[in-house]
Amino acid sequence: MEDSSDDASYLSFQNLGSSSPGKKQSKENTITINCVTFPHPDTMPEQQLLKPTEWSYCDYFWADKKDPQGNGNVAGFELLLQKQLKGKQMQKEMSEFIRERIKIEEEYAKNLAKLSQNSLAAQEEGSLGEAWAQVKKSLADEAEVHLKFSAKLHSEVEKPLMNFRENFKKDMKKCDHHIADLRKQLASRYAAVEKARKALTERQRDLEMKTQQLEIKLSNKTEEDIKKARRKSTQAGDDLMRCVDLYNQAQSKWFEEMVTTTLELERLEVERVEMIRQHLCQYTQLRHETDMFNQSTVEPVDQLLRKVDPAKDRELWVREHKTGNIRPVDMEI
Repeated sequence: MEDSSDDASYLSFQNLGSSSPGKKQSKENTITINCVTFPHPDTMPEQQLLKPTEWSYCDYFWADKKDPQGNGNVAGFELLLQKQLKGKQMQKEMSEFIRERIKIEEEYAKNLAKLSQNSLAAQEEGSLGEAWAQVKKSLADEAEVHLKFSAKLHSEVEKPLMNFRENFKKDMKKCDHHIADLRKQLASRYAAVEKARKALTERQRDLEMKTQQLEIKLSNKTEEDIKKARRKSTQAGDDLMRCVDLYNQAQSKWFEEMVTTTLELERLEVERVEMIRQHLCQYTQLRHETDMFNQSTVEPVDQLLRKVDPAKDRELWVREHKTGNIRPVDMEI
């Protein structure tokens, strides 16, 4: 009698062994692309998104994408990492932009302060002279306002933008290596599955050939030889099942880490955008304050200009510089 358990195992692995290696797997229910197994689009119902309506990273970056600059592929996770690193670079460039803005403010303040010391029209007199002196003083006050603005830009906008996540690139590199290692392990497990599948196919072919030879009396192989071949086929089936199980475990681990990590990258991106938004809001707030302070520097000028009185100025000037109020008369003969 033949071993019934061997026979049952042999039958259970027939489909596995007969599947062609590569992309397609048994019964066309799944399709494997770059060592990742997906539902076959022709036979499987559409999957429910993990986070419907949110356009979440964890739903849209499972497949690889053809590299537009080469012949290879770029993993979906790699695209997310590139997005993160690009965001870090944009943040750095924004900080550099604010730094340039600060330099302009500092230079402007320096020039205003220098101009306020200019002696042009210093000899203007009267109420107009007072107003003119206040115009020059307002430049010095405005210079101070711009210096304070530049200092606040540095401490409240530029510096936070520059220092936000100083070790970000290093953290992203660790994250990249972690997911890449899991993907490599998945590829290794897939290679083992394909090797085991090929071995099962060869064992099944050998068993079939020996069985046919025995039936048509082309070989002196005994029934014991047939049972030995069947045991080897069964063992190959067991090996394939074990390899498939290890592959599924590896893919499950990769899947879990992908979901966790992509959601973390999503959180980090929201945090980055919100941080930049807040500091740019601080920039506009400082600009509003600067405009308000600048306005206050010209208010004394406005007040003195309203008091300019040509008649009074003339009186004061005449009192100081008059040469005599006795008018000439006609000469007498």
